[in-house]
Amino acid sequence: MFLETICINRAKIYNLEGHIARMQQTAAHFHFQAPVLPNLLLLLPAELSDTKVKCRVCYNENLIDVSFEKYYPKRVHSLKLVEASPDYSFKYADRKVLNKLLEHRGDADEILITCNGLITDTSFSNVVFRQGEHLFTPDSFLLNGTKRQELIRNGIIIERKITMDLLHEYESVYLINAMLDIEETVPLATTCISR
Repeated sequence: MFLETICINRAKIYNLEGHIARMQQTAAHFHFQAPVLPNLLLLLPAELSDTKVKCRVCYNENLIDVSFEKYYPKRVHSLKLVEASPDYSFKYADRKVLNKLLEHRGDADEILITCNGLITDTSFSNVVFRQGEHLFTPDSFLLNGTKRQELIRNGIIIERKITMDLLHEYESVYLINAMLDIEETVPLATTCISR
């Protein structure tokens, strides 16, 4: 089963085309026809129409479930580097492999996964590093997130090989996903990343 997490803010859907495209790519890879999304705004509960909402769409060849919940951002003040090679190139609903890696975070709030020394993602987001006026995202991501794709497409971030040994060259890191844009997230100093 696969998952799309779609941001709806004050009854406006963000990057719907990107989510539909990923559903279609996932379906094509696994040899099935992606289900058609219903009108999400018609399904949105009235009490959530004036706030930021996380819409979760679970699907395979059928639409399994569509749910809505008020969005509360995860507070992250520290990251721990964890070396692993999880297969998360598709957005699976089953996150057991990522949740298992989280057990290695120690005192940190979240993990930053490395694969053969290359920086990838956290357990719930892509990452963007600031170097002066420039923003870079690792080309060694686990999941090519819809927000990541949008920011690359718009020329806001640039893909680059980023290794754990070069983290000191960057001042800060942003955690991004469908629910978190760069402007909405507080950057974390790279000194808050531990080994």
